[in-house]
Amino acid sequence: MKIVVCMKQVPDSETQIKLAPDGGGVDLHDAQFVVNPYDEFALEEALRLKERFGGEVTVVTMGGDKAKEALRTCLAMGADRGVHLNDPAFAGCDSLGTAGVLAAALRKLEYDLILCGKQAIDDDCMHVGPQLAELLDLPQVCVVNKLSVAEDGTSAVAHRQIEGGSEVVSVTFPAVITCQKGLNEPRYPSLKGIMGAKKKPLDEWRAGELGIDPASVGAGAAAVQIRQFFPPPPRSAGRKIEGDPAHAAKELVRLLREEAKVV
Repeated sequence: MKIVVCMKQVPDSETQIKLAPDGGGVDLHDAQFVVNPYDEFALEEALRLKERFGGEVTVVTMGGDKAKEALRTCLAMGADRGVHLNDPAFAGCDSLGTAGVLAAALRKLEYDLILCGKQAIDDDCMHVGPQLAELLDLPQVCVVNKLSVAEDGTSAVAHRQIEGGSEVVSVTFPAVITCQKGLNEPRYPSLKGIMGAKKKPLDEWRAGELGIDPASVGAGAAAVQIRQFFPPPPRSAGRKIEGDPAHAAKELVRLLREEAKVV
């Protein structure tokens, strides 16, 4: 089975985010970067399917030179090959532009299944996986937390989270699956895996190799643009209600009803 995992390198969730002085972006110069956590679930599922059916796991990412670090991490975890979509023309892509670049790359690859994280933790859009499926004209199942692949490896039954329950969907491969927490427990790279990752193939593709007109991607072609970043307003100080417990309880209820208007 040939599986492609789409991965994004994102700032570590423990990194303190600083806004650029002009409010037009985020200052990430001192940020630590990691593999998007939801993409780790996708990679782990791919590796488990490879262990069961055999085949190859290819990880594809779009980003600058620093994204190679995340690809090497995926190779150390057990992926067989990395593909780095690295071109200055890709900078500033919105989600549809990103999906378009990924689709162009996947058309050059063989695959039975495409796995993505349900969302990236930096922008939280949840757009790229579904858009990629539409561009490739493939069936899709999103927010999957259980995947049962048939013995012949040509179809699966997926359980996906919905409000108040779970939806069970049958899907035939090739397909796009976006992965949710609970699907599995991602493994850590072993020392042997880290050493072996240095010898695994890591290809770098630019816009020309993908048949993409540079003018059709990037910030200039984005349909969605972020105009400004700003921090949330500072939280107001709490209020302390004085008096005995009975009086304090009555006063709290009054404040919740008349001022906060939540009861």
